Amino acid sequence: MIFLNLPVRDVAAGRAFYSALGFSIDEQFSDDSSASVVVSDAIHLQLLSREKFAGFLPEGTTTADPRSATAALYALSCDSREEVDAMVDKAVGAGGGTWMPAQDHGFLYGSSSTDPDGHVWEVLWMDPGATS
Repeated sequence: MIFLNLPVRDVAAGRAFYSALGFSIDEQFSDDSSASVVVSDAIHLQLLSREKFAGFLPEGTTTADPRSATAALYALSCDSREEVDAMVDKAVGAGGGTWMPAQDHGFLYGSSSTDPDGHVWEVLWMDPGATS
């Protein structure tokens, strides 16, 4: 399993954004300062208020602002090109931003968006026959 801890400015807005993408919230691990987003059985996002996130950092360490600097690109796979486009459209419609235009490499198709805090999400489809 992978657990991504993401600092957010507004936990309620983050919760609404990821719910609009079709992900569920695990209320057992959520409160006013955090939301546990279930992307899949193997992937969970923990949206943490910037203050709560800072509590997990060593003293003197600052929390990065993904709106001004990109430290990571998170990628999710989809089952089709259409699903890639639909996911990005949902993200932008739910308050996310555009990031890079779609890229079509024949065997690989991807697009990307940001969440309301600027975390970059790439969405991709790869032709399963291309790896044979």
